[in-house]
Amino acid sequence: MEEKKVIRKQIFARRKEHTDEQIEKMSRQVTQRVLELALFQEADRIYAYADYNHEVMTRFLIEEAWKQGKKVAVPKVVGQDLVFYELDSFDQLEEGYFHIPEPARGEIVDWPGVVMIMPGVAFDAQCHRVGYGGGFYDRFLEKHPDTKTIAIAFDFQMVEQAPWEATDIQPSYVVTEKETYSK
Repeated sequence: MEEKKVIRKQIFARRKEHTDEQIEKMSRQVTQRVLELALFQEADRIYAYADYNHEVMTRFLIEEAWKQGKKVAVPKVVGQDLVFYELDSFDQLEEGYFHIPEPARGEIVDWPGVVMIMPGVAFDAQCHRVGYGGGFYDRFLEKHPDTKTIAIAFDFQMVEQAPWEATDIQPSYVVTEKETYSK
């Protein structure tokens, strides 16, 4: 746990070092790489997060999914769980849990076999993930094992070896602006 705290602190510092313009440019590059994945291309429903605080921006990916006729849903924290709401417009989002944008209204969905675009703090080339420490995504994925996962991150979020525990669920892919990793 201590090692994860150190990694989180290091990555948060790296995120702060980047300008909004750099984050946007790299986010567009990550989006392009995700669009090339067969897993994304074949999906008709996508779970995505609403980005916050220099995470990979998901707006471009969500907009492209809509253009392709895909349905998109984003999470809201309810107690200890993530609940996904279908997103038809960014106007549905407002500040929520820990200031993260969340849907204020809309239809709650529980789509089977969906592709999830997930965040994280740090990753390694074997697709191990260091999250934010709340366990929300691990709990959700444990209850929804048919969910296919693509984590998106910036190259500076990649570490040599991400500490992991048996309860940590690895994404199928980690996509950065420079590389695509698969487990």
